[in-house]
Amino acid sequence: MSAGLTSSAVVAPPPKPLLPGATLGVMGGGQLGRMFVHAAQRMGYFTAVLDPDATSPAGRVSHVHVATDYLDEKGLARLAAESAAITTEFENVPAAAMDRLARERFVAPGAAALAIAQDRAREKAHFTRCGVPCAPYAVIETEAQLAAVPDALLPGILKTARLGYDGKGQARVADRAALAVAWAGLGRAPCVLEQMLPLAFECSVVVARGADGAMVHLPVQRNLHREGILAVTEVFEDAVPASTAAQAIEATRAIAEGLGYVGVLCVEFFGLKDGRLVVNEMAPRPHNSGHWSIEGADVSQFELQVRTLAGLPLVAPRQHSPAIMLNLLGDLWFRAGSEAVTPDWASVLALPGTHLHLYGKASARPGRKMGHLTVTGASVAQVRATALRAADRLGIAPF
Repeated sequence: MSAGLTSSAVVAPPPKPLLPGATLGVMGGGQLGRMFVHAAQRMGYFTAVLDPDATSPAGRVSHVHVATDYLDEKGLARLAAESAAITTEFENVPAAAMDRLARERFVAPGAAALAIAQDRAREKAHFTRCGVPCAPYAVIETEAQLAAVPDALLPGILKTARLGYDGKGQARVADRAALAVAWAGLGRAPCVLEQMLPLAFECSVVVARGADGAMVHLPVQRNLHREGILAVTEVFEDAVPASTAAQAIEATRAIAEGLGYVGVLCVEFFGLKDGRLVVNEMAPRPHNSGHWSIEGADVSQFELQVRTLAGLPLVAPRQHSPAIMLNLLGDLWFRAGSEAVTPDWASVLALPGTHLHLYGKASARPGRKMGHLTVTGASVAQVRATALRAADRLGIAPF
């Protein structure tokens, strides 16, 4: 099948909800797929995962694992045959594969939304159409466009237009000479240069939108990134100024509406020192910053993903505890040297309100997301104190 394939017809949402007992399919076998599978199975659904890795985290816990490439015709045909509806767990699943599946089964999110999220230039154009401000930027695909970059965009951050995530495919550039070197270092691939802005904080919003247009959201999440990878998420009243939070929610709703989106969508924002809010990027799936919702809210982002795919009613999640989430990267296994040593989970779990999630990955390596730890409690002060103690025991820098 060609990667450029486009289908003219897609299967519409089922006229009635898919009830427990049906099989829900997911493209991708990573940790997000694993947590989707857990949520679906808890609600009584069967699951099918397509991922080429025979030991993928989601594949290992699903009822069915189709271990083929994402564009393998036989694998896609089997996933369609096994599933009543199909979603995705990461944004770089080939849009053509979702397009192929949509000819036989209801697919959410659709290939069109994925294609926009997979290309930073198209993504930023969509934000602009929706009236949501983003950082000043320029698209660089040719030497002429490189030469035409406005001086005002420097210093900036050069990002590949496609396939970049967790800080990969990015370079900070101070001037034109550095920009030229960085673009060459990225293989002269199509890129977006974004002006560096004075940040006060980062935040994100997770929304769920049904096929009927109904939409709900999680509380706004304050995020801390280190080396381009999410390190800490804090969710409690006033973690983000109320007016900024309201603005972020409305912007996210506009972005989802503009896509005609069905599924769970996360949009990340920069809060600037001058009080403005600008959009950074979107992820057409559940998001690392929403993991806290498994313990901290009565409806998690993964249950919302199940509900949107199955056509079940969407109810607004209610946060019932302040929450802080710590990302657990493979670096924690190598604190003592070159040999991997399992962190002392017992000492962390001795702290009240700690909830450990390990993703079942075969081996740890620096920068790899191995799991997360969510801390909940009766008060913000209690949760912060516990989270800082847990971070200290794990060797995570304080925040």
